[in-house]
Amino acid sequence: METSNPEHFFETDTQLAKRQLRAKKEENTFGDPIRISSKVLAVIPDPAQPYNSIFTAESGGRVSRINVETRSITAKYQGPTVPVTCVATGGPGNTLLFAGSWDKTIWSWDIGTRRPGRRYDGGHTDFVKAVVTARLGQRDLLISGGADKKIMVWDVATGRRLHTIQDPSATMMSLQSLAVDPVLSNADEVVLTSTSSDPFVRRWRIRQDGAELLPTEGPPSHRDQPPGAAERLAIEEHETSVYKALFDVAGDEVDLWTASADGTAKCLSRERNFTTDDVFEHGDFVKGLVVTDTWVATGGFSQDIKIWDRTSGKLAYILVGHFDEIADFALLRDPSGRQPDVLCSVGIDCTVRTWPLHKPALDAVVEKIRAAEESAQNGEEMKKESGDGDGLLTAEEEAELAALMED
Repeated sequence: METSNPEHFFETDTQLAKRQLRAKKEENTFGDPIRISSKVLAVIPDPAQPYNSIFTAESGGRVSRINVETRSITAKYQGPTVPVTCVATGGPGNTLLFAGSWDKTIWSWDIGTRRPGRRYDGGHTDFVKAVVTARLGQRDLLISGGADKKIMVWDVATGRRLHTIQDPSATMMSLQSLAVDPVLSNADEVVLTSTSSDPFVRRWRIRQDGAELLPTEGPPSHRDQPPGAAERLAIEEHETSVYKALFDVAGDEVDLWTASADGTAKCLSRERNFTTDDVFEHGDFVKGLVVTDTWVATGGFSQDIKIWDRTSGKLAYILVGHFDEIADFALLRDPSGRQPDVLCSVGIDCTVRTWPLHKPALDAVVEKIRAAEESAQNGEEMKKESGDGDGLLTAEEEAELAALMED
């Protein structure tokens, strides 16, 4: 009889411990989880309801519109038959929804009617990994980045591919993130920031008649450059893959923030030509990143969310809830400013979770997590005392068995 139960197969101690830890964490309710039928790979706020509604890109081949207050899926946007990796909104009046997919195309829908729109294809030769929208003059743009190392610029209205851009001086790796610079972009040009599976952050100038790599003044902060080295074609402030780039609209300078597989999130100062100003040592791959005027939130492979005091740089809170890799964050913000910000986290554990970004509420969440962990620990100790653990190997026997298995 065939089975997929991992308990019926040989597992290393590490695999067994990971599976047991996942099983313990799976039923927790921290972050008020909304359970989805497939892995959630990306999330953005709903522009029409930026405080209580989100769009999620899912491995099951759809985009969902979810109201996090009522905890309900209010719309499903379907069409792809393979995972959807990224999502963006834009077009006339910000009424269109775009989603990049494993099928190498970008799908679109009317947000209100859910009616499928134009499909942007014939460009990428591998998975679409990132999408953003922008406006250039009177033209709405869709910009996509793929695992084929290329960035495509599309005319939203016609579906025509306007430009294909790639770093001419180096082999650019698979695209991971795209962000439009809100300071330098204007009616005549869009300044785009891209990150990929190499350590470089690149900036591009996109105009009606073409696109080019935009040099950045000044040498990297961690390298000694001879006098006169006035520009660099790529920003290198990380050691390896850069998963996320975003601009801090809360700050006066609108600095660039990045998250990397080197275990750090960094603030790259615009005033200092995008060299490192602040470093937050998360400790493992960082994929989720959110910045407010008070907090910096990081999350990724380690499953825990870390909340940092932006001013001091000190770790303020650790939020436990996800039981598998965190894929992305979204900042939910009340346009009126009356309600405190909310952090939305999504992951491949098929859950959407929300966390308050207000100190008294954060204190209460952390206390709830601490009490639950303490209660679980007391329960384990009571089991051992009652003899429920009889028949299991002692620590010495486990060490002996591990040595035999290694031999």
